[in-house]
Amino acid sequence: MEIILLSIIIIVLITILLIVLLRKNNNNDMVERMGKLETGLIKEFADFRSNFSRDLSKDFDKLNEKIDYRLNYINERVQQRLDSNFAETNKTFSSILERLSKIDEAQKKIDSLSTNIVSLQDVLTDKKARGTFGEINLKNIMASVFGEKNDQIYQMQYTFNNNKVVDCVLFAPSPLGIVAIDSKFPLENYRKMVESKGDEKKELQKKFKNDLKTHIDAIASKYIITNETSDQAIMFIPAEAIYAEMYAYHEDIVEYAYKKRVWVASPTTLMSTLTTVQIVLKNIERDKYANIIYQELNILDAEFKRYKERWDKLSRSIDSVTRDVKEIHTTTDKITKKFDSISRVEIEKPLKGEEND
Repeated sequence: MEIILLSIIIIVLITILLIVLLRKNNNNDMVERMGKLETGLIKEFADFRSNFSRDLSKDFDKLNEKIDYRLNYINERVQQRLDSNFAETNKTFSSILERLSKIDEAQKKIDSLSTNIVSLQDVLTDKKARGTFGEINLKNIMASVFGEKNDQIYQMQYTFNNNKVVDCVLFAPSPLGIVAIDSKFPLENYRKMVESKGDEKKELQKKFKNDLKTHIDAIASKYIITNETSDQAIMFIPAEAIYAEMYAYHEDIVEYAYKKRVWVASPTTLMSTLTTVQIVLKNIERDKYANIIYQELNILDAEFKRYKERWDKLSRSIDSVTRDVKEIHTTTDKITKKFDSISRVEIEKPLKGEEND
């Protein structure tokens, strides 16, 4: 706007200056021309102002449109960012709620486990309950390796000819034979030994070792039977801590068990031993079927040899028939050619005189 006003002022000043000069010169013609020039300049200025205003208005409209577009774009981007942040926040909040729920559930399980541990301790204080616990543990291990009720490989609560009942027997392949597995749980003196100190601990160690020897002697005398079982048996201890205590600190008990041909096993070592036996059984079964397949292949070989002989005989017969067919074919060709030759012979016609005669 300042430029427009400045332009108007300059034009007016120039016009006034020209009029003054013309009046001084008393040139009417020039005054008239200058008047026309002034009128044209004013008109052009008016047109310029009108066009300038119109262009300026258009520019302002375009600028407003661009500003509105940018504002809408910014608003959409802000809205998208807010939606995205809200979704992420909601997802994080849901994840936190889920984790809190899992923590509550885990806490409940821990509380339940604590109750179960207390109950288990109460159960294990009773000797009969400990025996039942060991038998159930042994049964679960056997079932996990060989399957439920696989009487061909193992049996629970098996009775020998001496009327002694063992927790489990394993029908191992020869030369091992029937192997008795009996569960023993010498927990009472072991627990006291762990909780004691000094001389009392040494005294309880002796009692603990005597418990182990007593169990080993019982298994060796009851479940290693000549001409019925293997010359060795397994004593299953359903507690890894007791097994580790014996092998780590009481080598004399381990040697004593070796002499009695009683192998001591924990849940982990028994699982490994049974897995090895399972592999051996599978290999024996595979070898048995391999022998059957070998025998069947020998029978098939003999049958194939007979088949080959019969086929050779049939092939010779076929060759003979083929030769006969070829000879018959050759004879047929000769006879056919003979008939063709006879059919081509022309008989001469007799003369008329000869016909009368």
